[in-house]
Amino acid sequence: MKILEIRAMRGPNYWSIRRHKLIVMRLDIEDLEEKPTNKIDGFGERLQKMFPTMVEHRCSEGERGGFFSRVKDGTWMGHVIEHIALEIQTLAGMDCGFGRTRGTGEHGIYNVVFDYMEEKVGIYAAKSSVRIAQALIDGEEYDLDRDVQEMREIREDERLGPSTGSIVEEAVARKIPWIRLNKRSLVQLGYGVNQHRIQATVASTTSNIAVEIACDKEETKNLLEAAEIPVPKGTVVYDEEELERAVRRIGYPLVAKPLNGNHGRGATINIKTWDEAMTALAVAKKISRGVIVEKFITGHDFRVLVINYKMVAAAYRTPACVVGDGKLTLQQLVDKTNADPRRGYGHEKVLTSIKVDEQSLAMAAEKGFSLESIVPKGEVVYLKKTANLSTGGTSTDVTDLVHPYNVFMAERIARIIGLDICGIDIMAEDLSTPLNESGGAVLEVNAAPGFRMHISPAVGLARNVAEPVIDMLYPPGSSSRIPIIAVSGTNGKTTTTRLMAHIVKTMGHKVGFTTTDGIYIQNRMMQEGDCTGPVSAEFVLRDPTVDFAVLETARGGIIRAGLGFHTCDIGIVTNIAADHLGLKDIHTLEDLARVKAVVPESVMPEGYAILNADDDLVYKMREGLACNIALFSMDTDNPRVVEHCKKGGLAAIVEDGWFTLCKGTWKIRVIKVVDVPLTMSGRAAFMIQNVLPTIIAGFIRNFKIEDMRLALETFIPSPAQTPGRLNIFQFKHFQVMLDYAHNAAGFQAIARFLEKTEATYKVGIIAGVGDRRDEDIKELGKLSAGMFDEIIIRQDKLLRGRTADEIIALLKEGIFSVAPDKKVSHIKTEAEAITHAVKNAKPGSFITVCCDVVPAGVNLVKKLKEEEDHFELSKADIPNRG
Repeated sequence: MKILEIRAMRGPNYWSIRRHKLIVMRLDIEDLEEKPTNKIDGFGERLQKMFPTMVEHRCSEGERGGFFSRVKDGTWMGHVIEHIALEIQTLAGMDCGFGRTRGTGEHGIYNVVFDYMEEKVGIYAAKSSVRIAQALIDGEEYDLDRDVQEMREIREDERLGPSTGSIVEEAVARKIPWIRLNKRSLVQLGYGVNQHRIQATVASTTSNIAVEIACDKEETKNLLEAAEIPVPKGTVVYDEEELERAVRRIGYPLVAKPLNGNHGRGATINIKTWDEAMTALAVAKKISRGVIVEKFITGHDFRVLVINYKMVAAAYRTPACVVGDGKLTLQQLVDKTNADPRRGYGHEKVLTSIKVDEQSLAMAAEKGFSLESIVPKGEVVYLKKTANLSTGGTSTDVTDLVHPYNVFMAERIARIIGLDICGIDIMAEDLSTPLNESGGAVLEVNAAPGFRMHISPAVGLARNVAEPVIDMLYPPGSSSRIPIIAVSGTNGKTTTTRLMAHIVKTMGHKVGFTTTDGIYIQNRMMQEGDCTGPVSAEFVLRDPTVDFAVLETARGGIIRAGLGFHTCDIGIVTNIAADHLGLKDIHTLEDLARVKAVVPESVMPEGYAILNADDDLVYKMREGLACNIALFSMDTDNPRVVEHCKKGGLAAIVEDGWFTLCKGTWKIRVIKVVDVPLTMSGRAAFMIQNVLPTIIAGFIRNFKIEDMRLALETFIPSPAQTPGRLNIFQFKHFQVMLDYAHNAAGFQAIARFLEKTEATYKVGIIAGVGDRRDEDIKELGKLSAGMFDEIIIRQDKLLRGRTADEIIALLKEGIFSVAPDKKVSHIKTEAEAITHAVKNAKPGSFITVCCDVVPAGVNLVKKLKEEEDHFELSKADIPNRG
């Protein structure tokens, strides 16, 4: 077997609109295409022995053990690998259950699709599942435990921490979009101008000064002490001499902790001797130059959580420990504790397994125990000095037991420090008694407090402490989103996107948009190139200055990784025509339509899918949509539109020379077709089609008709506003037009435009694209033969898998099959071809350049025109000069 490709979906995609996180593995099972599982001796038995838990896989049988039945009756190896990939992720603590395997139409080649929780784990699972399947086929031993542990470790490295993850989950539950901004815990909630950021449990609203104060333990203590908050007596030391003075003044037992530490790192408690104090100083100085030495307060360890200056939870924390039974050794007690199904690796479960390290051994030795010692019944052996859950500690929820005075005190502490998300560590016998009466003390105030102890306590009620964080960031009535208009289809996407962005900008919005030319923020190009995929979409949605997004969404990005957004407000599909067929297992127009349909399927229920009613495949996309539907048509009497409007639907048509909006039985005249520069006085029919969905979108967004009219009148087809789309340059005796037409539908649109264009001689500069089918390249040649009196074939910059000679031969074959006597020449580069055509242009001719690299082509034609238009300004030309 051979893995041909692995792709990770990260948004709505060709395989699923709802399941955004999918691995798509293109797999060649080679000779196993002739050997289903029932023809491989012992395969089913070995599979069942390695994965007994797969009995829960119901598969298409719909019952327990269904998958094993399929294996017994005979199924193909791609299907088996799909189930293995799901199961090994589940064994590694990531419950995954969705998968499907589909043939590609090529012998032995399948797309194996399954979901994942962490992308790198999913990719590892894809590779591992193939290795495992091969071992099962060959009857060889395989170390499954090693792969499972590796996936656990990858997950812990890649996943959001439990605190950040809980906030993201709460955001998702409220339909607040989010983007992970780095490989750690920096996350953006919301889009554009409405975004907030969190990192762990520090929010964009959190004061930097407050964080600085909380990180300086001595400064925190001084502020609290000055505010009459009970804190332990202590001081800061930097060396042994100062430590000795502190010991004499404060007295044992002591606590030593780094001045700038957190999460218990470098802290030592219950110091009772000088040697212990020296060791504690050395440990703390590894974290911070200054070390806090203070009186060790006896009692229990409590954490109080305050969010937006309101107490929301409190927990009693216990360090990792075991309790003896008089029978088991210390190691056996640890193993028994770790066998608790609530404990797991890292953060995968409510509790973390206890890991015995040097600190654990030293603490056990203090009580006279080794790992082989039998611990007396009832004896508690602590294995960690701090109560962190990540080291095996446990928590008990005590929120409802906190005395009102202590609630008041905690909320006051948060205000004193200035922390809107604040964890307060308290040592006391309990929190049901006022701290100023119980003899307890506030030990620390923490920025970025962990939420795990509250959302997953070992005992007591779980508290949704992420909820008040989201309430703080997005109070009722505030928005986390910005409007998103997504534009898809085969032709016209870029022009429609640019026109839509121009209309939105005219309405006063700060718009970000993506096209095949680049990414634009408020009309300024940020990146150049084909930017129609999910990464480019995220670029716009991450920008904090953008309040409206218009995103061209092409097939390549959808197939490669899915959409860069989960939902949009408006989805436009312009048309479906033959382009890129035969690539990425998209062989037919129906396949292509299924890809493009991802956009309207991702429209929010209250949003609109705007569909071309003149295109059968686009019109069919309305079936099963959960959103509103609007139609557009260039046919005034299109029965689909008539029927749609009878039911009160929204549509746009061309009627009596006007762009017209139809809402039920009402009609609104927007603007005359000939008054829209983009239509070239009505000659560019394909541009008329591009205008229709934009006026519907504007109407949906409540843009005033007179404002839209102004926007349409000021959108001029030019290199500045529509680069590479009907860019016409008037030379003295001839014209040159640059257009990005690159497929049959695009050529046909240009042909209809040229039919309405007066010219004595029509020259076309064309090229083929190597990753198209033979028939597609020939078709361009055939169409060119009917469009131009002379054809210049130039070499495309990107040959994409073919030689230049192969492409030229196919184009010529198409041309000469229609016009054997057509004048055809070959010039190597686009620049040379344009220069040749311009230098040798006949008077009254019209040169059409089907350009590949738009900016380069536009700049060259401008340069040639400047040479022809050269002028000099003399003093005599200056008006009103004396």
